Amino acid sequence: MKLLDLVFPSEAERLARTGSPLLALRLFAGVGLMLHGRSKIQNPFGWMGPEAVTPGVFQALAAVAEFFGGLAWVLGLLTPIASLGVLCTMLVAIATHLGRGDPFVGKGGWELASLYATIAVLFGAGGPGRFSVDAWLGRAVRGSEPGAPQS
Repeated sequence: MKLLDLVFPSEAERLARTGSPLLALRLFAGVGLMLHGRSKIQNPFGWMGPEAVTPGVFQALAAVAEFFGGLAWVLGLLTPIASLGVLCTMLVAIATHLGRGDPFVGKGGWELASLYATIAVLFGAGGPGRFSVDAWLGRAVRGSEPGAPQS
């Protein structure tokens, strides 16, 4: 393989490569998101504490979005739906940080929430890649339709 082909791959080569990087991103971001939501899912309606003004149902939605959204990313299962939940949760987190005047990077920063939001947009718009349960299910469904192209 020439260096030029590595830097400027053909469309077919670029599409063939998308599986592995997306898998790596899904695994890393998904496990991170699950770990981030692990303590929240253990007390879903009260993880913000008794003084929180956020209703318990919204705390539970955030806990579910983080923990199970991360699990969905790891598996590549229902990825667009999981990504929508993660995106909504991260946008609220970003708005909360901005409302408090927190910096982008540093203690109390909103950098991590913005990173997860960006990843959620990527997976929501582009899908989880070819090494995913979603891709496997898609191939199985399309393969069972008469006249469907075989991949």
